[in-house]
Amino acid sequence: MKSAETMSKKMVTLALLDAANDKDPAVQEQVRKSVLTLGKQQPDRVLAMCQDYLLKHPKVKFCNADVSASRIKSIISLASDEMTRSKVLPDWQQAASNILVAVGNKYINDIMEEILSKFQPGVLPHFFVVQTLANLSDSNVYGMVPFLNAILGTMLPMLGIAKQDNMKWVFSSALCHFSDSILEYLANLDKAPDPTVRKDTFCSEIYAAYEILFNTWIQSREPKLRLTVADAVGSMCHLMPSDKLEEQIPKIIPTIMSLYKKNNEHYVISKSLCQVIDASVNMGSRVLETQLDGLLFVLHQQVCAPVDYSDPPTVKNHNEILRCFSLLVNSFPDRLVMFVLQKLENSNERSRMGSLAVLRHLINSSTATMESKKLLILASIRQPMADHSNKVKKRVVQVISAMAHHGYLELEGGELLVRFIVQNCALPDTFQEVTNEALRTMCDNTLHLLTTTVGRLADVLWPKLLYYLTPSQYSNATSPLCKSLIVLGSKKKTGQEPSFNIDFKQEAFPFNSRGHGAPSLSLLQVLSINIHPNTETLWEKEIPPLLAMLEGRKMLPSNVYFQKEMLCLNCFPNLFLYRCIGVTLQHCFNKEFVKKQLQEILLAARHNDAVEREGVAMGIGLCANSHLEGTLAKLEEFGKSDAFKKSQSIFNLLKDRNDVEVEKVKSTLILCYGQVALNAPPETILNRIDQDILRSISKHFNTKDLTMKLSLIQSVGLIAKAIGVCVKKQGYVFSRKQELISVMLDFIKSEQTDSLRTPVRHLVMSTCANLLYPLLQCFEKRNFLITQQSFQCLKWDQHDFVGCKGSKQRKNTLAALQELLKSVLARDPTPDGLQNVFKHIETWLNSGRDHERERAIIVTSHILAYFLDHLNVKNMVSFHNVGALLGRLSPRCSDPLPAIRAAAIDCIYSLLYIQLRYEGFSLDYKDEAVEGLLPFKDELENPDHSVLYKTCSDLTKRLPQQQLTTLVFMLFEGLVDSQTNCCRASSVILNTLLKNRGGGLQDLVCVQTIFPPVCPLNVFKLLNIQFFIHIILYLHASFFNGNECLVLPISWTSEIWMSLGADPIVATQIIEMVMEKLVVMAPYVDKKEMMTRGGTTKVATSPPLAVKPQIQSCTFISVNFDCCCSVCRAMAKHAGPRLPAIIECLCPFLNNIYECQRITVTAFFSELLNHHVVTELMLIDVLLNNMMERVSDPCCTVRMLAVRGLGNIATGSPEKVNNDDIRYASILLMGNLSKFGSGEPVFKDQIHNVLVSLLLHLVDPDPQVVKACKFAMRVCAPVVGSEQITAMFQNHLHDDKSLHYGEFINDLTKYLIQDFPGMLNFYHISVIQFFKSNWPEVRAAAAMFIGTVAPLPVSECTDQIPGYCQKILDGLVMLLQDSDPVVRVKAAEAMGQFH
Repeated sequence: MKSAETMSKKMVTLALLDAANDKDPAVQEQVRKSVLTLGKQQPDRVLAMCQDYLLKHPKVKFCNADVSASRIKSIISLASDEMTRSKVLPDWQQAASNILVAVGNKYINDIMEEILSKFQPGVLPHFFVVQTLANLSDSNVYGMVPFLNAILGTMLPMLGIAKQDNMKWVFSSALCHFSDSILEYLANLDKAPDPTVRKDTFCSEIYAAYEILFNTWIQSREPKLRLTVADAVGSMCHLMPSDKLEEQIPKIIPTIMSLYKKNNEHYVISKSLCQVIDASVNMGSRVLETQLDGLLFVLHQQVCAPVDYSDPPTVKNHNEILRCFSLLVNSFPDRLVMFVLQKLENSNERSRMGSLAVLRHLINSSTATMESKKLLILASIRQPMADHSNKVKKRVVQVISAMAHHGYLELEGGELLVRFIVQNCALPDTFQEVTNEALRTMCDNTLHLLTTTVGRLADVLWPKLLYYLTPSQYSNATSPLCKSLIVLGSKKKTGQEPSFNIDFKQEAFPFNSRGHGAPSLSLLQVLSINIHPNTETLWEKEIPPLLAMLEGRKMLPSNVYFQKEMLCLNCFPNLFLYRCIGVTLQHCFNKEFVKKQLQEILLAARHNDAVEREGVAMGIGLCANSHLEGTLAKLEEFGKSDAFKKSQSIFNLLKDRNDVEVEKVKSTLILCYGQVALNAPPETILNRIDQDILRSISKHFNTKDLTMKLSLIQSVGLIAKAIGVCVKKQGYVFSRKQELISVMLDFIKSEQTDSLRTPVRHLVMSTCANLLYPLLQCFEKRNFLITQQSFQCLKWDQHDFVGCKGSKQRKNTLAALQELLKSVLARDPTPDGLQNVFKHIETWLNSGRDHERERAIIVTSHILAYFLDHLNVKNMVSFHNVGALLGRLSPRCSDPLPAIRAAAIDCIYSLLYIQLRYEGFSLDYKDEAVEGLLPFKDELENPDHSVLYKTCSDLTKRLPQQQLTTLVFMLFEGLVDSQTNCCRASSVILNTLLKNRGGGLQDLVCVQTIFPPVCPLNVFKLLNIQFFIHIILYLHASFFNGNECLVLPISWTSEIWMSLGADPIVATQIIEMVMEKLVVMAPYVDKKEMMTRGGTTKVATSPPLAVKPQIQSCTFISVNFDCCCSVCRAMAKHAGPRLPAIIECLCPFLNNIYECQRITVTAFFSELLNHHVVTELMLIDVLLNNMMERVSDPCCTVRMLAVRGLGNIATGSPEKVNNDDIRYASILLMGNLSKFGSGEPVFKDQIHNVLVSLLLHLVDPDPQVVKACKFAMRVCAPVVGSEQITAMFQNHLHDDKSLHYGEFINDLTKYLIQDFPGMLNFYHISVIQFFKSNWPEVRAAAAMFIGTVAPLPVSECTDQIPGYCQKILDGLVMLLQDSDPVVRVKAAEAMGQFH
């Protein structure tokens, strides 16, 4: 509440400040008084807001031509006195200082006259005086610089007597600001008021100040003071005499550099050092060279410091250091470049990164100076190019990009830089080091940038980039290479440049080397089926024309795919070759030769290449098909050998094994065992799995290495697949299956749960799918755990799949999940088995995240299709859970995502055919209604509600009667779906179901148990609830006629009536039934009290005469005013054309003998008068006459409501109230009513209700209305309940006497506050409606009334009237912009009371 109160007060102050420039002088004056009043109450807040306002509105005319010079001086004097108070109030004094600075932007002479009077020689000035002078020099450079010479002269003696650190700090800061202002003034003399000002004017004073700061203050122990002094020294160097600066350079530079060790914040030091270097270079200093070695050493240390881009000071420091290098290179190019290049030779990562950053900056910023150093830089950049650190490589790429824009790559040796980019574009994928992928992406972008933005490189890159397309080491760079070549080739072809034509015979391209192009294509045609099954047909069509072209027989057709086929073959050449070797060794009968070749394969392989590891394993596995014993023996021997020693291979392919990680070699070995198990003869492998294969790989199950994990998972999957094939032909007990499943689960649990960074999860799922077959009953719990862990992949969105292969990894993971679920389902292909799988999916179907629902419904679609395809119904049994599944899936047909809607149709299609199969229909039976769902999928792209309704009707017809109960309950749960559209779909299906087949549910569904648990109130706010009415009508015909009631929550009343209104047939039946009972039955009966008391009491009639308590409370014939008014407002808004008939029907009840009925109808008519629709329908006169008649009703409540209705005319039909005669008659009527209700408590309340209106109309522009108000207030005064107010009304409100309205209101409000404190909130609310009155006099009076009865603080506002304070403030802000100046004055005056 405190924060709300503060915000309200800020709102008042800001509104007044906005109105300070009002065009009317009277408004300006009142605004000034109100701000002053608020300021006296809360000076800190108001002064701070004034300061902020001036800073945010620098162009505001806060001092216009009407403000006198004396006023300006008084403001300045006041602010100056507040700023220099002896009592330390930093925030207050700072605010006063800021005001002086703001005023100084226009009245600099007046400000300086005041400030200098407190800046006298020999006397240490106030802290904020010096700070104000410093800030003025920043905000008004041209106004302050002419004063600075005198200020500096006065300040110099003060420096010697400043002993406290805070005074030293403020003097140092001021000198820094003064120096910067002088330099800005001198740099813009053409705009300056006095162009004769020269640097010499300030040299002596600046140097004298420098001596004190540098020789004494910079040695202070206070870090903040040291930094400020250093900052000032840097700025002052530019204004010092040249000879003095030359003399001081050997002292300044070492001193400033020493501050790096004493302070953690380096930006200010680097900025100061940069300014010193800049001043020295500008004057051509000779002694600067003597400091160069130490300077470069320190600067290099700083530039090598890590830069935290989330911490702006470190970024600024880095930029200042680079600027220092660019300043020095212009004076000492040779020494500085050699220094940087020598530092590149240092292998330290941080040193190289810093040196490369400097080199890149110099290349970009000092083009002319670096021109002669190009060849030297080209030669030196090769050393960091060989660095193994990806961070260094990234920085090298940035340097190469800078070099490309300045013509380095066209020189000799530039080709090496292009090759470096391409090499890093071809980096392999790694899961351990994300930076590899980042570096590769950066190189891809750099190559694209060089291709598209550096036109001079076109001849460098074309056609040289073609060289990198065919070598295998650049295969990963194919995509960026092709994109760049496409851009380059297209430009050259479009421009018809001669260099576009390439003579392949002169280059080392495919057609060289003894014409190997045609034979290679012929071999591809022969081997096509071995490369990929789908290539045979395509290549038989496409390769012959290519051969004809190469042999010169004819030209190619236009639709060939030469580049596509060649690139496809080039993707994994080694994998293909290893398979060839494996097949060859299968047919070799020389065991010694086979053993030797296996040794060569294992030693020669590049184990750090994932593709090569897989190729080696496949080759060795194929070999094991004929040489199982020898292969297993060789693998065991290799596992025990020292695989890292240098050894010569007959293929001359071996490398130093010291660089190969042990884990990569182990990974190859593990994959080999898996491939051996898969390819070995089925009749011999089973005996070797436990004995040799699992024994060899199980020792690595506890590894943390990702590559080994992946190899273990793949190998276990291959072993499980091999066992699954073998057990079909022979018996085998897989004793270690449980152990292997536990290992797989551990691998999944070790993965990150928030994202998918590795392929571990989808490989484990594929492996587990293989492990679940052959069937073993002991794995039910493991089956559950595997499925539970696997479903985590549904929750990750696109950003959670890390790396450039994220999309492929995502697809693989979901495909593996589907295969795993199919394996689980294959173990129990029954309705129960299907339900066990579906229970893991159904929670995801209701997810609030789109991608989770989409994946879940797609998985469900595949599972149901699999179940249908493999369904084998031997006996006619019931598909008992079709209703539950249909209830879960059918609402998804209206999901917001089109893909989910389409998949939901597929699910329902499969479900219904599964049901038909269980009913005994043949496999080839086609049901017309079910088949009609498939075309409906296309229509769901832009769903038609009528089509959706028809489809829902068809769905309910297909379901067996015994399944309806489950379907109904599932659809009830669908009413609280996370997607509103799906909730509506559940509602539509329920409606259709109950209309078409509701009769059969009467004995199956208990309404009493359905409503409370599944239908919370928020459901009704989102959905049409007609289905509840259908349940009532179709299942419980006794709802309205029986002796027992279905008790529904009171809060559902309006929703039920809205639903009834949506169904004309149902609504008509129920309303006729209700009205019939209401007409014939009395609402209550008189019952005698106890014998001892006597008398009677009214008791409501019992059911069924009362129909329903809930429905009765919602009808017109009720004493529930709020409900009646709500119905009236709704009808006025939505059912205007029906009102004449309704009014005609209700009018007779105004003369009914029952008070409750007269009260209800009067309340209804009274509320109708609050709406303009009655005027449009020409019903105003009818209602007005009825209200006038009810004014004399015997019931005081009816009379009160009638008066309220007459008052409502002001809102509903203000044009009527604008009629002076009507206002006059209404107010007179109010006075005359006192004769009837003076003794009634209700009439007293009504007098208080209209009291504000009467008070405000005392200033009505019509004299007759004013007299009527005086009369009404005099005659009603005794009813008010205050003797003092009664006396005021009797003494001051005479028809023939004038009234001083302001004094009258002030005195009256004192009595109101004293006698009726509980009514103040109500008065505040009542007056708000008059802020929009048609008469400015009334609007002004409303503002005045609010000002005199100032609202309570926000913290004291009651919960019953939330936000009324804010409404008052909004209204006053609106009045502050009123077209009438009198209203604006009163509004400003009222706002001055909100403190």
